[in-house]
Amino acid sequence: MKSTSKLVAALALGAVFASAATLSTPAHAADEKPKVSKAVGKPLQAAKELMDAKKYPEALAKLKEVEAIPNKSPYDEFMLNQMLGFVYVRTSQFPEAAQSLEASLNSAYLEQSEIPNRVRALAQVNYQIKNYDKAIEFGSRAIKGGYADDDMYTLVAQAYYLKPDYKGTQKFVSDYVDSQMKAGKTPKEQTLQLVMSACVKQNDDACTTDTLERLVAYYPKTEYWQNLLYSMFQQEGQTDKSLLHVYRLASEVDVLKRPEDYTEFAQLAIEAGSPGEAESILEKALQKNVFTDARALDKNKRLLESAKKQAATDRAGLDKVAVDAAAAKTGNKDVSVGLAYLGYKQYDKAVEAITRGLGKPGVQSEAEAELLLGIAQLGAGHKDEAQKAFKAVKGDAKLERLANLWSLHARQA
Repeated sequence: MKSTSKLVAALALGAVFASAATLSTPAHAADEKPKVSKAVGKPLQAAKELMDAKKYPEALAKLKEVEAIPNKSPYDEFMLNQMLGFVYVRTSQFPEAAQSLEASLNSAYLEQSEIPNRVRALAQVNYQIKNYDKAIEFGSRAIKGGYADDDMYTLVAQAYYLKPDYKGTQKFVSDYVDSQMKAGKTPKEQTLQLVMSACVKQNDDACTTDTLERLVAYYPKTEYWQNLLYSMFQQEGQTDKSLLHVYRLASEVDVLKRPEDYTEFAQLAIEAGSPGEAESILEKALQKNVFTDARALDKNKRLLESAKKQAATDRAGLDKVAVDAAAAKTGNKDVSVGLAYLGYKQYDKAVEAITRGLGKPGVQSEAEAELLLGIAQLGAGHKDEAQKAFKAVKGDAKLERLANLWSLHARQA
């Protein structure tokens, strides 16, 4: 954000000197602007001349003399606070500046046109002195009044965070991001990072995952994809089947890092009837030299050999199995065949089999079948058809979420 001293001084300057222009002007009519009283007129004028000359310590001393004068009028107090606020800012005495500027803001004599500037200045100066409650108060007032820019939203968000009020941070920033999205704007990356940090501070896994999804949507960096998918691995209630789907997406966006993830992915794929998929992921791991431990390397080489044998047997009879499945009255066998073809990256055959299965009754999980269909369509290069399939995934919250992420990946690919 902009330098507080320069910004607040700039915002206060016009109002101070506009008001100061009436210091020594005699009153001629009842409807003229108010004037300072005779007792404070000369010292205030002297202080103004010192301010013009940028002799701020001397100006402050003169203003302190005015402060000691008894029986000042409300307008005297207003002018004094106006000038004190400006000088305090110029001498970096921000707590005192905040007090004086707020006092003049609350005066009936401050021009309505100057209120937005003053409110923004007070948000800035209170943030500078770590009076976060006041920074939030004035920043929120600027937002409600419709004269806040992006910097003001950032200031309020950071004030909530530094207070620290993580729940307040989460709500404020989430509401702000929602309003930006509704307006078709792209939220700033650091704004999303701030709300994610607030979620982490509250140990709110759901909030963290939701925010990571937004980061992935707008800023599809590898680190965000990795954090998002690894957070999904750790979610309660994951089954072997749902974990396998998370692994598929993690592999697709190339964020699998841990050796044990490749091992578990392969084992889950074999158990699900997709040995070709297990073979492919283990070969990928060996090419990347993922297994640096000798025992882990030996274990996964044996697992790869087992996957290859199963895949060879499976592949040899797959086309005949596909014919038998096509003749079946229910669609489960077709979907299973489609999964097998998907594991061998025979995407067009996978699309044909799964589509055929979905056209029949008796598919055990239509949501999973639609997800597999979308993955196969994407693999075949049919992005529009893949998006339709991902959109059709309904009835299972975990699979719906994965479908949304696959859809997002498809748009970014």
